[in-house]
Amino acid sequence: MDRNTPTERAPVTSLSESFERYLQDKGKGRGGEGGNYRRNAARELDRFAEWAAGERGDEDWTGIVHDDVDRDPTFEDLDERVFREYARHLSGDRGLKQNTVQTYYRYISAWCGWCVNEGYLEAHYAQRASAMAPLPEDDGRKPGDQQAWTSEQRHALTRHVDERARDAVEAYTTLPEDTDPLDKQRARYAALKAARDRALVFVLAYTAVRVGELLRDPNDPRRRGVRWEEISLDDGSMDVYRKKQQWDAASLPDPVISPLRSYHKLMNPPTERWPVFPTFDQRTLATLVQDELADQGERPNTIDERRNEYARDLLLALDEDIRPPSITTDGARSILQRLSKAAGIKIDHPKHDYLAPHGGRRGMGEVLVRAFGYTVAARYLDNSEEMVRERYSHIEAGELGDVATEALNEIDSIPRADDKT
Repeated sequence: MDRNTPTERAPVTSLSESFERYLQDKGKGRGGEGGNYRRNAARELDRFAEWAAGERGDEDWTGIVHDDVDRDPTFEDLDERVFREYARHLSGDRGLKQNTVQTYYRYISAWCGWCVNEGYLEAHYAQRASAMAPLPEDDGRKPGDQQAWTSEQRHALTRHVDERARDAVEAYTTLPEDTDPLDKQRARYAALKAARDRALVFVLAYTAVRVGELLRDPNDPRRRGVRWEEISLDDGSMDVYRKKQQWDAASLPDPVISPLRSYHKLMNPPTERWPVFPTFDQRTLATLVQDELADQGERPNTIDERRNEYARDLLLALDEDIRPPSITTDGARSILQRLSKAAGIKIDHPKHDYLAPHGGRRGMGEVLVRAFGYTVAARYLDNSEEMVRERYSHIEAGELGDVATEALNEIDSIPRADDKT
């Protein structure tokens, strides 16, 4: 059979059953259970199913099944008119931006194409011109993905976290010898937290590594956060699991080395398999320590006594080599929200009122494109040159504008707005 022709029509299957099969095919990790795409697609498919059943839409919408038929929607009910109506529903007055509407429809369209290949549908109805006609024009931007840290913002944030870490480390290392042990532990914990935050900010600001490649993603078991054994400070490199689903080395420029080296020395992890950016969440660490000590045969009262010897469970975990999980990508956003506010950084962005992780990567891309061009920037950003040119097209447009101005100055005089006529 020609690989490009659809398979024979599959047995009648409910829409929800096909959703699960589709998501398993598109998911990542063992059994296709992980991945951000799977999570986002599942959400939109559920919304489509509710709409098809008449549970979404305006008061007059009763679904795609005739009123006199009492059953759930099936594949027999789907045609291009259904997808046209859904496109009209998405484009309605729901407060969605035009690129968001396009994104939501693409999830449904991708599922529709999969259904054709699997034999559930005879044609890719969602991609027909009449079905897509109600969709707004796509402006080419991804919702919320346009923030870029400016040089001023980058310097303000890195300066703030550097000062906090220096003060906290100095406060810990200069304590008198007769300091109460618990007070000394509290000072060490504060220094560790400040040093971790500084290292995280510097890595996000200068390496252009995606936050999902650096930290733990609960939806993708392969992304468990970078470990110390995957960092070489001498070589200036860090092994990360890239977006393209393979391990690769990322560069660590000079500004990142010192914060990481100082942080590693202060933490002194029991093994290099420890996460570089462990969670400091007290509830998570308390549960982890209690469960691990219980598994080692310790009695509950003994566990309580051990925990009472430490100001924080993280310090007990370090002494006992109870390895905590890495902070999550959402955890990094919370940290940056806190730090952006504490640093008093002015941010003008329609979606983010803080310096978001992706803004560090995008800001570094701006620096690289302007300094070395698209080819070098593409290599550093782990993207194709075509994609980098598309995302940073405003830089080339500005440069071409300067070229045009220079050409006009040489060929003809440019009239000024304030020229007297």
